[in-house]
Amino acid sequence: MDQAARGLGLMPGLTLADARARVPELWIEDDDPQADSRLHARLAQWCDCYTPLVGADGGDGLLLDITGCAHLFGGEAGLRADITARLYAFGFHARSALAGTPEAARALARFSQGGIVPEGGEAEAVRPLPVVALGIESDPVRALARAGLKKIADLADRPRAPLAARFGVDLLDRLEGVLGEKIHPISPRRPLVEKQVEQLFPEPIGRTEDMLAALQDLAGRLTVLMEQDGEGGRLFEASFFRADGKVRRIAVSTARPLRDPSLVARLFSERIESLTDPLDPGFGFDSIRLAALVRQARPATQAGLDGREAAGEKLAELVEHLAARLGEERIVRFEPQGSHIPERTACLRRAQASPSEESIWARSAAGEPPLQPLRLFDPPQPVDALAEVPDGAPMRFRWRRVTYEVAAAEGPERIAPEWWRREERPLTRDYFRVEDRDGRRFWLYREGLFGDEAQHPRWFLHGLFA
Repeated sequence: MDQAARGLGLMPGLTLADARARVPELWIEDDDPQADSRLHARLAQWCDCYTPLVGADGGDGLLLDITGCAHLFGGEAGLRADITARLYAFGFHARSALAGTPEAARALARFSQGGIVPEGGEAEAVRPLPVVALGIESDPVRALARAGLKKIADLADRPRAPLAARFGVDLLDRLEGVLGEKIHPISPRRPLVEKQVEQLFPEPIGRTEDMLAALQDLAGRLTVLMEQDGEGGRLFEASFFRADGKVRRIAVSTARPLRDPSLVARLFSERIESLTDPLDPGFGFDSIRLAALVRQARPATQAGLDGREAAGEKLAELVEHLAARLGEERIVRFEPQGSHIPERTACLRRAQASPSEESIWARSAAGEPPLQPLRLFDPPQPVDALAEVPDGAPMRFRWRRVTYEVAAAEGPERIAPEWWRREERPLTRDYFRVEDRDGRRFWLYREGLFGDEAQHPRWFLHGLFA
């Protein structure tokens, strides 16, 4: 029941008939716990603009750890006034209290008119409150009432040992928290980010140019923090807090630890332009926060004497821009695997995942063309081939109803099966790189050793050289 409902004589547990008898014009709505939960989550998300440490207190309360944040809003009184006024503008009636411990603030907000408790004044402020303000279950509350202990003051004045022996240690733990004697940190909804910066605006902004300029300024401040610890960001998240309470979060990832403000801002520009659900400023954004969710060590590097960046840096930058515009899942690369079977040598991974030191071209000597095609047929294409036995190269083969005359061939390159995969019963392969009379190059193999593994070995086309 809110204050208006109580003023009309309504109370929790009242039947619908009695409620309508007292308030004939009562408006009835079906209970929707899921919608209430979503609304509560949205309010908690909106409170992120005040502090990154926001926790839930049941289904109708929020706990905010504003340590180190109050000065951004003109002090504790200014922060409390601002959040209360905004909730009222959203259509909510709220009571708030500031105290040295979450338990004390919760008790004062729920069982009094709230307010700001001076430092060290929690014990005096909560004395008039009922014992239910401790947040304990109803059975201990009734037991305490039968013992004549109805207020927190009654418990505070009693010796602690008899209370613990009769009502349990949990009661004392909660009592110490409410009295400000012990601090229990809240459990935030989102993990705490060590490296993040925020910009508050005197007036809400709505132009994309202003948002990008703010992001570049925030990226500059964030990279300074990371540079002090020799780190670079791999995953950045920008949070846009709208004036009407809606929060929009956009994340971009990078292919290497990054701390270049202009590149970070450019990635966000690419992502914002490619959003299927455009970034709607509504009545404007009154604050923007930038956080480095994932970081990795990045020692300082020296550019070349010609001032040019290394080829790897250029490639990583290209991957980052493509991923920001097209989506991370659409930009992939080949990653080497622990197998010598060609189709198992490499697999596709996201291009922005941690790169491997080994290259899929490691089998090629310097200056030589690749020893196998970059892309393979899956499965290999069967062909009819004419070759000398037992180990001769193909002289002619027929693939897809077309006959190819071989002009030159290299091989064989013998690849034995993996002995630990006996259940698959693989055969030995002899690979050949062949070129036909028109200059087309193919990668074929003969499956099975003649006479030992097969009487009539089969031929397959495994790939084409570009």
